[in-house]
Amino acid sequence: NGRFIYLSSTRAVVDAGFSGRLDEETIPAPQCAYGRSKREGEIRVLDAYASSGRSDAAMLRLPPVYGSGMKGNLATLMRLADTALPLPAAALAGVRSLISSEAAARAVLHLLTPSIPLRPVYIASDIRPIPVAAIIEAFRQGFGRPKRLVAAPAGLIRPVASLLGKRKFWESLTATQICDPSLLISEGWLPETDTIERLTAIARVSRLAQVR
Repeated sequence: NGRFIYLSSTRAVVDAGFSGRLDEETIPAPQCAYGRSKREGEIRVLDAYASSGRSDAAMLRLPPVYGSGMKGNLATLMRLADTALPLPAAALAGVRSLISSEAAARAVLHLLTPSIPLRPVYIASDIRPIPVAAIIEAFRQGFGRPKRLVAAPAGLIRPVASLLGKRKFWESLTATQICDPSLLISEGWLPETDTIERLTAIARVSRLAQVR
């Protein structure tokens, strides 16, 4: 039908350490190279379509995507979960919106449906934001490991993370970043509702693959 859906990221709008709610009206202020490249891609696509007098392109901004072969901070968290290391609960104080790869694919197909009026920007996410500590717990449950979350002051973790070159990662664990997918939902898209169960299943499949 000539529609084009550009898969973008919440990084085109804010940094991983930003705390707050995100929707289609959030003013883009990317802080990292990845985010700036995504924002530049958004601008170029919209400009190209506008110069041709067309309005059938849309930006779909996604939070961290989980599923087979996932990368980024979620993959790092899963690797941490698959260790016996105790993790400081205070450094896992953030709450994050996520989205499954299947739900992201459904969002693209939904927006490609000709009967749906197309807006320039959409945000998709699972229905319920998840505490970072609960993400770790879900992965460890899938790996068959104990939770091993210990009480440790967050102030002690920050300088250690900086020394190890992991300051940005640490900031992402403590930030609360919540996406509002209500626009897509109002147009008939169905978000994921069982995020924790799916994260546990991903770790379980990974564990089974390791023992084969």
